[in-house]
Amino acid sequence: MSDRLENTRPRPEVLAAFDGATGFMPVDEGLALYAAAVTAAHRTGGLPVLEIGTYCGRSAILLAAAAREAGTVALTVDHHRGSEEQQPGWEYHDPTLVDPEVGRMDTLPRFRRTLHAAGLEEHVVALVGRSPQIAALWGGRLALVFIDGGHTDEHATADYEGWAPHLAPEGLLVVHDVFPDPSDGGQAPYRVYLRALDEGFEEVSVTGSLRVLRRRAA
Repeated sequence: MSDRLENTRPRPEVLAAFDGATGFMPVDEGLALYAAAVTAAHRTGGLPVLEIGTYCGRSAILLAAAAREAGTVALTVDHHRGSEEQQPGWEYHDPTLVDPEVGRMDTLPRFRRTLHAAGLEEHVVALVGRSPQIAALWGGRLALVFIDGGHTDEHATADYEGWAPHLAPEGLLVVHDVFPDPSDGGQAPYRVYLRALDEGFEEVSVTGSLRVLRRRAA
């Protein structure tokens, strides 16, 4: 299997929807994610691609577009109550995403509007719940696993342990917010990335904080 990702870009209208969506992923990292998803789906014969950490659907736009391109579906896992850093009083809290009736974060409505506006709803299955619980119920193989959920060691490790075993032999593991220098960001995704390297994965590409890996051939 070639180590190279397919040289493909999303349609201009997809990029415009991505650029206008609420979220944090830069364009260059989004393009790398899209290429990885298309590559993985093609190599595995059209298996689904999956992300942990939906938020408002910014990266889901690109995964849905990649799924459409490859004739498969994108799965996106989130409880939609916000990760640690998105809670009131923290750096990434957005008060417009708080449900006034229950007083808690609820990103699901914004996510659904985002996909609707992008015309990609039919290419996405939203899995609403806790990542470890859904992973324990999942019985199929996946073309790509994109880890971008909670950034504590507990949550990042649970996402890796729960979902990486479901990767098909030619699938790809993608980890976001990998910062070797602690001054650049939290270290939990970096530790997951190092663990993956120790456990048989090898690096395919690096774009900003986004790492694309595949299992080494036996």
